[in-house]
Amino acid sequence: MKKIGFVAPWYGETIPGGAEMELRGLVHHLKDAGVELEILTTCVKDFMCNWNKNYYKAGNYVEAGIPIKRFLVRHGNHDIFGKINTKILNNIMISRAEEQDFIREMIRSTDLEQYIKKYQKEYSLFVYIPYMFGTTYYGVMACPKKAVMIPCLHDENYAYMSIYKRCFEAARGVIFHAKPESDLAQKLYQMQKTKHAVLGEGVDTNLIGAAERFRKKYQIETPFLLYAGRKDKTKNVDTLIRYFEKYKRENSNDLQLVMIGPASIEIPESIQNEVIDLGFVPLQDKYDAYTAAHMLCQPSKNESFSLVIMESWLAGRPVLVSEECAVTSNFAKESNGGFYFSDYYQFEAQVNYLLENPKIADQMGQSGQEYVKKNFSWDVIVKKYRSFFRSCIEIEEEKEVR
Repeated sequence: MKKIGFVAPWYGETIPGGAEMELRGLVHHLKDAGVELEILTTCVKDFMCNWNKNYYKAGNYVEAGIPIKRFLVRHGNHDIFGKINTKILNNIMISRAEEQDFIREMIRSTDLEQYIKKYQKEYSLFVYIPYMFGTTYYGVMACPKKAVMIPCLHDENYAYMSIYKRCFEAARGVIFHAKPESDLAQKLYQMQKTKHAVLGEGVDTNLIGAAERFRKKYQIETPFLLYAGRKDKTKNVDTLIRYFEKYKRENSNDLQLVMIGPASIEIPESIQNEVIDLGFVPLQDKYDAYTAAHMLCQPSKNESFSLVIMESWLAGRPVLVSEECAVTSNFAKESNGGFYFSDYYQFEAQVNYLLENPKIADQMGQSGQEYVKKNFSWDVIVKKYRSFFRSCIEIEEEKEVR
């Protein structure tokens, strides 16, 4: 097997974000397993920075033992991109011409695209994550026969665009995190000729938390519901706040809501004393928080995976998720490690059931822990990914022989 190039719009050891963290974990564990690989990316620093600004110089780098090739970013027209993106976000139909303008002005690197075309024989595969960026679209089109996507697909307006349909159908292979994600792709795209599989995502299963350490450090003595992640409307956190406010109004107990993670969200005055927003906390404190919590709530409606529910299960705690998120609700069903709610009254009933039945809550957390270790531990994931990559390479080699 020749080396594998992993293509992403940006890469760095400290960049936040689900896809960014997944890629780091994947390449480190594959490299440790003996897979020759490198990162192919732009010179842009990260998602939050100007996509037209080259933070790094083009060239070769090594970070934490991972070889990286960085390419100058193409200067896109932010005005054109922004106007079309606003339409998409507001459910306004766009034309095929606007789709082409959208992806053309999206973050991309023509130098990277040309490199893939020129040096494709030096690589067994090019693996792209996530699906919607220009680095993926133009990279796949530069060498579709060696392209494997890890799309992180959601049921969102972008997924219905014809440009992405073309991308999914052109790729040699596609790796999904969960069955509902695969089901969505097969509903939207003609994937009969594209090799695809549900492989999941790797999770560090050696998580060890200390509940009392967390409670002592942050002086939290009461039972609490935990939210971990970015605090904004795209994660449906406003619904969680609204539900918790009503819950405290209608239930006379001492349950609190503890929130960890970036950003902030407005807390109604009536529950300001019941909500503890700790912001960013050290990694060990996060693990301790999972262990100390009575349960975790992940209210997001759009997830292709969810590291926080996996971490909660590894800590032995049950989860509450939105029924509207096909992926997380399916995880809850498969694992017997949590409940899923569609309205306030289900949320209230589930919270109270777990509070009133601590042994069952512990059993659900244990079921979730077993589910994660069986399906998403890194040794399991590395074996599945290596097998999938080999099968994609064999398909291409067979075609070349013919």
